[in-house]
Amino acid sequence: MSDITVIGSNMIDMQVFVKRMPLAGETIEAPDFSLGYGGKGSNQAIAASRLGSTVNLITAVGNDDFGKQQLENYKRNNIDTQNVIIGNEISGVAPIFVKENGENSIIIVKGANNELTSQKVDQYEKIIAGSKLIVLQQEIPLETNNEVIKIANKYNVPVLLNPAPASDEVSLDNISKVQFYAPNETELARITNLPVNTIDEIKSAAQQIVKAGVDNVIVTLGEKGALWVTQENHKLIPGKKVDVVDTTGAGDAFIGSFAHYYTSGQDIETSLSAANIYAALTIKKRGTQKSYLSYNEVEEELKNGAE
Repeated sequence: MSDITVIGSNMIDMQVFVKRMPLAGETIEAPDFSLGYGGKGSNQAIAASRLGSTVNLITAVGNDDFGKQQLENYKRNNIDTQNVIIGNEISGVAPIFVKENGENSIIIVKGANNELTSQKVDQYEKIIAGSKLIVLQQEIPLETNNEVIKIANKYNVPVLLNPAPASDEVSLDNISKVQFYAPNETELARITNLPVNTIDEIKSAAQQIVKAGVDNVIVTLGEKGALWVTQENHKLIPGKKVDVVDTTGAGDAFIGSFAHYYTSGQDIETSLSAANIYAALTIKKRGTQKSYLSYNEVEEELKNGAE
């Protein structure tokens, strides 16, 4: 039995560190560049694995050099590659532009990720059934997510859906059967068509998701933390302020670490607090998976006052 099964994307991250974005038709020089591993599904899986969870990752890489590099990366991070599909398209790539204040802008080319179809995911029914938690995002076909949710519900396996990137093709009806729905403010506004400028507005928008049938809505708020909303209650779990170097992948670090702590037996509030700390620690370094800490590294940071 796996602790966590992540069904989702992989990308090769191409990070360009810029002082400013170029204007239309303009060429500017960037001070630095970095190549790394990313994709929301892979990021979340590796964050959980580095913390000690047993993780199944179901994803599709291209039949190219980038695909081979992804497979090696999974092996280095103790993730079994037997559930990785070798697709016919190019591997997914993500050009990322990081400003000096750590903010980022991202473009994704899904490539082989589009080959993780609802028909192919049916072969993983036993893996889904034997998991403590299923983790999904939206960098693979939405029909695949819907099929996974259907299978997970059949076996009473809870599902955490991180609706990123946001999509207008998703309706509240399609997400009513997940136990955890974890958007950021922008994604929450997109699905509800409601304002999210204040905590009260965010709470009201999240309550619409709860009314649709979702047990727990977790709205990630960056350095402010996370707002947890249920039918009975709501609570702001404070974030941890650190010196920001690069925010790329921090949201995925939060999701992956929350999945780890929750499936390890912690309650939701404790898991959210720990995930806030983990995500904050990752933005002190450049890169996505490069910045993800192991369990021992987190403990060392906490001893040195990161808490």
